[in-house]
Amino acid sequence: MNLNRVARRLAIGMAVALPMTLTLSTSAQAQAFFRIGTGGTAGTYYPVGGMIANAVSIPGKLIATAQATNGSVANVNGVASGAMESGFSQSDVATWAQKGTGIYEGKPNIPDLRLIANLYPETIHVVVKKSSGIKSISELKGKRVALDEPGSGTLVNARLILAAYNIKESEIKPEYIKPNQAADKMKDGALDAFFFVGGAPAGAIAELASSGGGIALLPIDGAQAQALRNTSSFFAVDSVPAATYKDVDGVNTLSVGAQWVTSAKADTETIYQITKALYSESTQKALAAGHAKGKLITLKNAVQGAGIPFHPGAEKYYREAGVLK
Repeated sequence: MNLNRVARRLAIGMAVALPMTLTLSTSAQAQAFFRIGTGGTAGTYYPVGGMIANAVSIPGKLIATAQATNGSVANVNGVASGAMESGFSQSDVATWAQKGTGIYEGKPNIPDLRLIANLYPETIHVVVKKSSGIKSISELKGKRVALDEPGSGTLVNARLILAAYNIKESEIKPEYIKPNQAADKMKDGALDAFFFVGGAPAGAIAELASSGGGIALLPIDGAQAQALRNTSSFFAVDSVPAATYKDVDGVNTLSVGAQWVTSAKADTETIYQITKALYSESTQKALAAGHAKGKLITLKNAVQGAGIPFHPGAEKYYREAGVLK
């Protein structure tokens, strides 16, 4: 499946749906709107968010919409400010934001951040041109490397990984652009490497690999990976199997959890109904058929790796379903 095509369809659908929602809000006072902050259109959050929004919407009662954003940090900040009702976030960013640690240390934290569900593992990709001869992250010194935009979880993780390999940001030529832009620049020979954290296969990387770009993924393993896991327990061992992307060898890497978060102030019954709808038989079938990561959005995985408290509405459903005691 071409994820960029999916993203475009979702974008068109949401553009059409928006004026409809404005009309509904004036004619049906009971109509509620539930925005889901996702990520860039070439990533994994956006198409998965579109599928979830469609699945949990309740005709006449709730319209959920997926919004393209800069990613994890932008989403948790958006939830805190009320700019959106919910959003997707890497588990590390959500935990830091709620507890006031990590990148939120010394800054205002978001104690009201609550978990709706843990969704799927987000794989850390470090993409290079195969012809570059770059085999290790330690060889990125002096290279042109895209780290993603400010507000993204990818940027946070890229900095941690570079530091684990004793590379300062000043020792590379950093660019702060989204993976689809990075892929275009790499295709044009204007970029040596880019980081992306998200479910595999990721649209921008799949398209680059299929276009005859000749790419490779750098491994994150060995002593550096173990050191990262010792200091940051939210990192998990992961891998990208061979042929996940066309003609790209498999590598060992790390991942973080993709989570759906909201505010403690969100209505309990609304979150309960949304959570229940997410794990209905029809939604589970649609998610499994619609995206490779959709198969992992299961009731069993929903309560794994929870670094922040569950929203009471989600907790109520999980207790009824028997996955929380």
